[in-house]
Amino acid sequence: MKHLVVALGLLAAAGTAAAQAPEPPMIQRGEAAFKSNGCYGCHMIGKFGTPIGPDLSHVGRKYPPDYLARWLRDPAQQRPAAHMPALELTEADVQALAAYLGSLR
Repeated sequence: MKHLVVALGLLAAAGTAAAQAPEPPMIQRGEAAFKSNGCYGCHMIGKFGTPIGPDLSHVGRKYPPDYLARWLRDPAQQRPAAHMPALELTEADVQALAAYLGSLR
């Protein structure tokens, strides 16, 4: 029984450490791209941004990164009635933003 309690304690500690682990570099680059490209001028993530467009706080629950990358490359192709403008993003920014947005759960 003592070993079970110790094992459960170690598992709980490992879960806490994983939850506090630093974000992968691609996600960090995506968060920086979100800010540097002014995405917050129309979108909210948590309490940061402006609520003009959809709230993106949990967009990764609904859409996978590959869909988000297609959306970022050409919003009108994905949804012709979308009010999001076509952005001049590098492919590196598209991939980083898609990784960041996809991580938002």
